[in-house]
Amino acid sequence: MNIEELRDYCLQKKGVTESFPFGEDTLVFKVGDKMFLLTSLSDPESFNAKCEPDRAIELREQYDEVTPGYHMNKKHWNTVSVVGRLSNKQLREIIDDSYQLVFEGLTKKMKQEIEALQ
Repeated sequence: MNIEELRDYCLQKKGVTESFPFGEDTLVFKVGDKMFLLTSLSDPESFNAKCEPDRAIELREQYDEVTPGYHMNKKHWNTVSVVGRLSNKQLREIIDDSYQLVFEGLTKKMKQEIEALQ
């Protein structure tokens, strides 16, 4: 999965926006103004994704490509390499899980507004 595929996949999800709140190198994807994924444009071979803590540990133990989130809360974030044995399907599942985890944490009103989007 290259940076364009990653970006396209994230942006096709309801309510997702992209921004550069940490500088011009770090592309951040949010749902309901909450981050669910970020990546470096200068080194797009990995991304950080939010993860349920038990699942985060499980993925780290199972795949060398998944490590504790770089510069993030390591309990809730993983850094995922797109170079290695993880398939695009597995990478999309990690992205989906991150999006869903953040979406579920939004207020009821915010979720309804996003679900109403076309």
